[in-house]
Amino acid sequence: MQQYAIADPSLWESGERKIRWVRDHMPLLRGLEAELSEEKPFDGLRVALSVHLEAKTAYLCRVLAAGGADMYVTGSNPLSTQDDVAAALVRGGMRVFARHGCDMETYREGLCRVVEGSPQIVIDDGGDLVHLLHTAYRDLLPHVIGGCEETTTGILRLRAMEREGALRFPMISVNDADCKHLFDNRYGTGQSVWDAIDRTTNLIVAGKTVVVAGYGWCGKGVAMRAKGLGASVVVTEVDPIKAMEAVMDGFRVLPMAEACPIGDLFITVTGDCGVVTTEHFPLLKEGAILANAGHFDVEVDMQALNAYAVRSWEARDNITGYELPDGKTVYVLAEGRLVNLGAGDGHPAEIMDLSFAVQAMSARYLVKNRETLSGGRVISVPREVDLAVARRRLDAWGVRIDHLTDRQAAYLASWDPEG
Repeated sequence: MQQYAIADPSLWESGERKIRWVRDHMPLLRGLEAELSEEKPFDGLRVALSVHLEAKTAYLCRVLAAGGADMYVTGSNPLSTQDDVAAALVRGGMRVFARHGCDMETYREGLCRVVEGSPQIVIDDGGDLVHLLHTAYRDLLPHVIGGCEETTTGILRLRAMEREGALRFPMISVNDADCKHLFDNRYGTGQSVWDAIDRTTNLIVAGKTVVVAGYGWCGKGVAMRAKGLGASVVVTEVDPIKAMEAVMDGFRVLPMAEACPIGDLFITVTGDCGVVTTEHFPLLKEGAILANAGHFDVEVDMQALNAYAVRSWEARDNITGYELPDGKTVYVLAEGRLVNLGAGDGHPAEIMDLSFAVQAMSARYLVKNRETLSGGRVISVPREVDLAVARRRLDAWGVRIDHLTDRQAAYLASWDPEG
């Protein structure tokens, strides 16, 4: 089998420096690397991984390899792969098929090369590997023990497959773990989105009206950080409960059509398609900036915008300008793809330390329980894994907490407080 397809193997030294930096700031993964090196739970197993290929992901790959895994690696977005990091993994002997800025055909080829390794464990981010295995590579399904899904979009796809009886192996919903979505989605997305926007635009946020589409955990983080930067925040929602949350958190809630004329900067965080589309483009104000923080480039309808606009041009690195038929100009960041990775370095290392510790421990759980976890279903991260990750993080911070006494535990477990 082809060993790798990357942009430039000579870039490895820069990638190695990036990986060393994040390793120094990821104590949970360092501890797991030492444990897995001794246990070798993945010894002889092929692991296919499709996650945003930057330094934190690269270190996760090395941790899994330390546990004995034979790694087949690709990215989960054409703009989020860092070529120097890919080169560092190749130099270390991994099979890597990814390059930054590739077209969709090349991106899909990378996914195919990874799947053609006939994986037994799948680490997915968005569901592309699982989709390929269930469509173009069904003959490989009997070899798969199971997998782990990183993000909300992928979980939505998996649950749809589960409902229709299409899923053929167990998948652990890593995104639903408390140590993932409460921290990665809220604090990680909240910080990394604004890191990328600030770096890319070099514009002030204070005094602007920021429209956040979607008030899930990612939307909460983005809105919270926008408020902290001095913006006036408007939230758009389709869920009445989430809309109520946004109101009680102090944000103005409007339909997107009413937010368009007043918004300076729009960030979509819904996981759905057509959030900002042809009906909204004429309503946007001059100079409005559109960014997407959802997994796929469908929230800001880029196909519709390209058809609607009179012309487009590169206004700045990672910023495309569009002239609309009425003469107004609007801007799109990172081609409407995931802005924090397409125009930035993604979540902070300490946040991904939590998420990837859940990934590694969930993969180990799958292997250890392979006989009882057969069948096509979406499985929650075991509570003991979630709590173990939280304890490791607190230990790394030097934080101590109380523990229930036997009497307290018995009280909470009893239906009769007088018994």
